[in-house]
Amino acid sequence: MAKFFKYKSVADLEAENARLGTDLRFSDDLAPLFRPIAVGPRTAGNRWCVHPMEGCDGEPDGAPGPLTFRRYARFGAGGAKLIWGEACAVTPGARANPRQIVLNPNTKPHFARIVEECRAAHRGANGTDSDLLFGLQLTHSGRYSHPHPIIATHDPVLDPRTVANKATGEKVTADYPLITDDELKRLVDDYVATAKLAVEVGFDFVDVKQCHRYLLNELLGARNRPGPYGGSYENRTRFAREVIQAVRAAVPAHVVVATRMNLFDGIPFHKGEDDAGAPDAHALPLVNGWGMSETEPFAVDLTEPLRWIGEMRALGVTLVNATMGNPYAQPHYGRPFEYPPPDGYESPEHPLIGVDRHFRAAATVQAAYPDLALVGTGYSYLQEFLPQAGAANVRDGRINIVGVGRATLSQPDWVRQLLDTGKLDRKRVCRTFSYCTALMRTKQHPLGQYETGCPPFDKEAYGDVWKEVQQLHVKKA
Repeated sequence: MAKFFKYKSVADLEAENARLGTDLRFSDDLAPLFRPIAVGPRTAGNRWCVHPMEGCDGEPDGAPGPLTFRRYARFGAGGAKLIWGEACAVTPGARANPRQIVLNPNTKPHFARIVEECRAAHRGANGTDSDLLFGLQLTHSGRYSHPHPIIATHDPVLDPRTVANKATGEKVTADYPLITDDELKRLVDDYVATAKLAVEVGFDFVDVKQCHRYLLNELLGARNRPGPYGGSYENRTRFAREVIQAVRAAVPAHVVVATRMNLFDGIPFHKGEDDAGAPDAHALPLVNGWGMSETEPFAVDLTEPLRWIGEMRALGVTLVNATMGNPYAQPHYGRPFEYPPPDGYESPEHPLIGVDRHFRAAATVQAAYPDLALVGTGYSYLQEFLPQAGAANVRDGRINIVGVGRATLSQPDWVRQLLDTGKLDRKRVCRTFSYCTALMRTKQHPLGQYETGCPPFDKEAYGDVWKEVQQLHVKKA
């Protein structure tokens, strides 16, 4: 098992950058990260964003659970001025797992409590929450919905991987029904209803989620879907356009409409020779895909994403979070890692190449739309050097806001640390061990899903959970 991250200093990373031919930049001047930024009609007090980190710890009815409240209180106290709330299903059938949160009239008081406690924690640790923006991600899990997939199009590389019946393990076949045009049209009302509730409980922005091959992302790339929601670019963006227009019209002007969107889908990978990731068999030209060439599936093609971002801005979207990949099919694209989860493959590329892919793609978008509040991804792999990378990217205009995902679970107070000491606590830095992913992939819990967090650096909450999951893997072996 090759290990990549052996860097003790920025100089070590700069040397590796030169060797790999990547365009990673670093700066010891962290001041750019602490300048405010306009986000539509609002202002965020610094350039740090907590990515939507799903804890899989909601109650069966969709209400947040005890660990959900704990997580957002910790995020609130941490010092980041943009907190991107996790995936919240717009209908019960849109959940990705049986513990995903769902905002509806019955669960509304619990969401109000999350907002209240997150903001109170932020005020307690940081003095004011007037420049804190806290949002909620509105999702439909589509192909990855629980308990049954809801697919927008038949995909020859993803269908054989998609479980149609969890009891039998039967996969999606050519006769599996697609979500209909009428069903899609009715879903617009579900997005609007959830967005209105989000505003009522106090969220500052709502995210119409278009990433990671969930429903809206699948529609963006659905070149082989018939009818008004597939085929041409205009058709493939139609549903997201209808949702964004309806949400923007339904919420007050001071509420920011946002989206987390794939810039590049990629094709699936599997465990190949020497356990390294290998691409699944695929025919060219590719039938489906977003942000990728039909004839060069490993190349990022930003033609359509750039066009769509421009059109979304005209629709009133003022905050975009750029991501890529499919966590179920090729996690090394979305989150470059040092250690794979137990059911995963070893990275098929140097993880710094994956970081560079994120940075270059986001920089292209930011160059096209310099004033866009754009959140970048891919920083956690850089471990204790992520602040220096973020500072250089903001300094150079390659990104306006730096998003941090896995690393927030190990030390949610990272922004406070930088303010107080100018550096991160090396003993609590996320080492991308993929423990959090391993917890998320373990389904043998009585509620159908184990809680997800950071066992190595948050033993108080997840130490016993990890021990239980380890025993399950031992028994399985």
